[in-house]
Amino acid sequence: MNAKQKAIELRQAGYSYRYIHEKTGLAKSTLSYHLATVPFTPNAYTQKEKKQAQQKSAETKHRQKVSRINTAEQIAQKEIGKLSKRDIFMAGIALYIGEGSKTQNIVRLVNSDVRVIGLFLRWLEVIGVPLSHVKARIHAYPTTDFKKAQEYWSNHTHIPASQFQSPCIDRRQGKDKKRAGTHEWGTLHLTVGARGNSAFGSALSRKITAYMDLLLG
Repeated sequence: MNAKQKAIELRQAGYSYRYIHEKTGLAKSTLSYHLATVPFTPNAYTQKEKKQAQQKSAETKHRQKVSRINTAEQIAQKEIGKLSKRDIFMAGIALYIGEGSKTQNIVRLVNSDVRVIGLFLRWLEVIGVPLSHVKARIHAYPTTDFKKAQEYWSNHTHIPASQFQSPCIDRRQGKDKKRAGTHEWGTLHLTVGARGNSAFGSALSRKITAYMDLLLG
């Protein structure tokens, strides 16, 4: 039996071009020419081979993705460097423009990302707002474990339990099902309270508005 005939029989038996190439020595371009019209149904070996190749390809793509992410993070770290108070001050204004409350005389930010909440608190510290003037309220769904949610947010923000207000539960029908699996610890609403000191009330709100106006030009 010559190589061409062997290749045809192997193809009819359900083997891939790669396997046939290894068994016959024929180039894949030659196999493509001779076997184009040969009926082909992948056998168990070929199906397993294909699955392994797909898995290997997926693993390779994942490694490449991780490598690209690491490279981007290294570049970002080099370009940003250590944040100064001025950097945090400016970043906080930009954050408030996008996420902060624009309601008159209310300084509030709402977010479910603990990193965003952390940046907001760092900004408040930079502009002279003590943590004792920050009130927190968790907004979530009936399925949320509010005790664990408060522990989570308190641990990450260092806001004591005494400064957490009663949680707000979203009981809209079907809403919690739609959001199932997202925002496990709910959304945190942070509000600066004057507590008898106008510097942390309307005056602070006006100052932040001025910051935003100046930054926006």
